[in-house]
Amino acid sequence: MILFIGGPEVIIILLFVVMFFGSKKIPELARTLGKTIREVKDASNEIKKEIRDSASDFKDDLDLK
Repeated sequence: MILFIGGPEVIIILLFVVMFFGSKKIPELARTLGKTIREVKDASNEIKKEIRDSASDFKDDLDLK
């Protein structure tokens, strides 16, 4: 869905953000958004690691029997 956003739409969104939040708040919002995205990415990587480890342990248990 985000693939269909073109140049004019991005400009309209940016203008809305500037009008709604003001130019002084935008860097703070960007930092917060970046931190949130990083936390979600780290959490999803940790979940993937746990699933891989569990699958590996399960496979090892099956090989022993």
